[in-house]
Amino acid sequence: MTEKFTHGYALLIGVGESAYSKLSLPVTVKDTQAIYAALIDPDLCGYPDDHEQAHIRVLNNKDATKAGILDGLKWLKEKAESDPGATVFVYYSGHGWVDKTTKQYYLLQHDIKPTKIASSALSAEDFTSALRQIQSERLLVVIDSCHAAGMATSKDADLELEEEFDDFIRVAPSKGLIDELKQGKGRVVFTSSEGEQKSYWVKDETISIYTYHFLEALQGAGNKPGDTEVRVSNIMNHLGKAVPETARQLYNKEQVPQNDMTGGDFVIAKLRGGKGLPDKGWEEVKPEATQTIYKIADVIHQHGKFITNIQKAEGIHIGDVIQR
Repeated sequence: MTEKFTHGYALLIGVGESAYSKLSLPVTVKDTQAIYAALIDPDLCGYPDDHEQAHIRVLNNKDATKAGILDGLKWLKEKAESDPGATVFVYYSGHGWVDKTTKQYYLLQHDIKPTKIASSALSAEDFTSALRQIQSERLLVVIDSCHAAGMATSKDADLELEEEFDDFIRVAPSKGLIDELKQGKGRVVFTSSEGEQKSYWVKDETISIYTYHFLEALQGAGNKPGDTEVRVSNIMNHLGKAVPETARQLYNKEQVPQNDMTGGDFVIAKLRGGKGLPDKGWEEVKPEATQTIYKIADVIHQHGKFITNIQKAEGIHIGDVIQR
């Protein structure tokens, strides 16, 4: 019998289509859709899928505005206030830029104004301030924010962006910013890369390497036999090994996730609906888990462009085994 992760709440942000088309990153939406499908699957993470008492909010494309993101963080604040046992998960997939002059870091949401980046983008200061309002001692923030570096556009378009916005550098959050984000008890921050490294995608661009291995971790890739829950340390350990290996294998490039665990360790999801890993551990379920991930990718690749704000993942049950 499966178990629910009844105190889990998540805000998933995929900037995707930008109001300024040159900054669009459509593949980021596939990441948030995949994470969402995994979280609500009763045979995997077990987050409640009750829309009267919503536990997950997804902001993709036109919904991933500055106001929408801040409102989503306010919603998490209210959820944490009403549920003292809340575990909070924030996942951002999109551009991350730093101003060369002021050194201020920005997340570039949907409604960005290219001639007024500093005033229209979501500053790290505002993002951090909103996170600090969430009174939960179990808060995981994941920032996958270096997609712009050659991944979503052609090389020519990428160079054009560099010339057009030469006052900004596209980078992952710095250690200083991570320290700011994680201030408070029980706060953990993950980033998909470090410095000016690129965040890569699997070759068919159905999902990012980082999200692929994150989905593996949600299915027990970093756990031991008998474990029935996924902890942030399990995810950290798996990502730290698997992401660099895959980036080297597919691209012969470096992509090293940054994981700061000084905020402590805590449970982020049920493992296989609470059934946990069998005696032979991850290797026994890996083939099924791999098929699960590809099933997510297939569904998203086929239907993703029609979805801007997921309310319910109709027809997606990613615990099923498929033959390929």
